[in-house]
Amino acid sequence: MISIAIANQKGGVGKTTTAINLATALAATGHRTLLIDLDPQGNASTGLGITHSARARSSYDLLIGDSTLDEAVIHSAVPGLDIVAATQDLSGAEIELIDIEQRTHRLANALEEQGGHRWDVCLVDCPPSLGLLTVNAMVAVKSVLVPLQCEFFALEGLSQLLQTVDRIRARFNPALSILGVALTMYDRRNRLTDQVADDVRACLGDLVFKTVIPRNVRLSEAPSHGVPALIYDMRCAGSEAYMALARELIERLPRQEVAA
Repeated sequence: MISIAIANQKGGVGKTTTAINLATALAATGHRTLLIDLDPQGNASTGLGITHSARARSSYDLLIGDSTLDEAVIHSAVPGLDIVAATQDLSGAEIELIDIEQRTHRLANALEEQGGHRWDVCLVDCPPSLGLLTVNAMVAVKSVLVPLQCEFFALEGLSQLLQTVDRIRARFNPALSILGVALTMYDRRNRLTDQVADDVRACLGDLVFKTVIPRNVRLSEAPSHGVPALIYDMRCAGSEAYMALARELIERLPRQEVAA
């Protein structure tokens, strides 16, 4: 199973929007997809129409050990896309995990026990921080996708995230790698956007996806309707960009894993 964490310690960069729509795009291309919502805000769950009453078992229960992966999975309205929803209980999970054995490997152990064969791809939507929840995600996956907003301070935050990836690779997960950086909230009318994009590409080269995600009203509207933008308006610029990003992402994955 291909496992990817979608992470950026900075909020408001389009991380959850990327998680929802990439998961939908992958499911649409025939990949059995699992989305794990590890953000206490639960926006990925809400964006897929999962009501709070439907979240009897959540990613919190999975980490604490009160639920198995099978018990926590919810079938979304998108064919081929399942989700482990998040609740506000996750807000206290980092404190509760401190005294639990193998606290950095709770998600990895849950996926190893039951997640290997039911899905082709697992995406983990991380909280906007580099705490224990994000560490659990990075220990459990093989690669990290970084949504990066086209703004002045983007590279500064990216540097901190890359250092965290290096530390986790050295201590817990030698196989961890950066799958790519996706430029989000791209506004062609703003010269600063082009400058930031050029700077990021100059620093990171081919690590940056060619596809950029534009600022798009439909992407912002879709969560209030409980559906991904690809379903809300599949022909809008944002949806088309996420489909293109999904195709580019698939091309970067190891062939043997895509076929598995």
